[in-house]
Amino acid sequence: MQSFFTKLNIAILGGDRRELYLAEELNRLGAKVKLVGFSKEYARDGLDIVESLENALENAKVAIAPMAGTDDEGKINAPFSSKPLYLTKTNLGLMRGDGLFLIGTAKPIVKKLCADNNLKLIELANLDEIAIPNAIPTAEGAIQLTMEKLPITINGAKAAILGFGRVGFAVNKILKALNADTVVVARKLSALALAEEMGAKTSTFDNLLDAIQDVDVIYNTVPHLVLTREVLMALPRNILIIDLASAPGGVDFSAAKELGIEAFLALGLPGKVAPKTAGQILAKYVPQIIFRELCSV
Repeated sequence: MQSFFTKLNIAILGGDRRELYLAEELNRLGAKVKLVGFSKEYARDGLDIVESLENALENAKVAIAPMAGTDDEGKINAPFSSKPLYLTKTNLGLMRGDGLFLIGTAKPIVKKLCADNNLKLIELANLDEIAIPNAIPTAEGAIQLTMEKLPITINGAKAAILGFGRVGFAVNKILKALNADTVVVARKLSALALAEEMGAKTSTFDNLLDAIQDVDVIYNTVPHLVLTREVLMALPRNILIIDLASAPGGVDFSAAKELGIEAFLALGLPGKVAPKTAGQILAKYVPQIIFRELCSV
């Protein structure tokens, strides 16, 4: 696979330390890597840090946007950048024809820009090879936040997990290991059966209020509104809510604030709590994904 990457032009657009680990691996494989959204202090041998998206994207065959993605206007998540970076039809048009664009999760504007420029879009967060290992640092970050915010120990605490996909599974596994009392609320019977085998109580969303009424902390992983104003009004004010779903999450945050309920939209936890592990995940799998997608063209 290494010969495939020799002289392949790859642009890395913003991001955090995770993307730096990925850039170093792509460079090791022989790719010509340009990064934008990083100061010169992050320069490494063979990595070209440039000042503009246009410089990074010109003649690139592959562009990699952050796992944390963009906002609704196409502004790239770039915490190390001294200026805002916006994706546009013009700057993406500088890429080579039939290029490949990778991002954690794509907002509608990103999907449209890729379609307008005939770029193949890959949403990394939807791929099992990325999402499954990433669930572990996400869950650990959620537990860390819980320990910081709850006035009680997790041992003996009551926790509700809404949704039981990769992240919900990982959160429940850690909570049970710490002797928490968990209830899983999910739609699929297969998910509920698995949760029950792991020692959790279970409920469907039809009985959501009954399931979460007496818990100390709620972890939401459902990427649409489930904790509405009506639901929040029925909860005790000292409950902690940690939303692990992609933005805008599944909580009415304005209602939570008005009601005095502590609620957090905990985005990008892998990059915050375990950037090396999260970066190694990208470095291991993203080159294989690029190879697979370009070779299938």
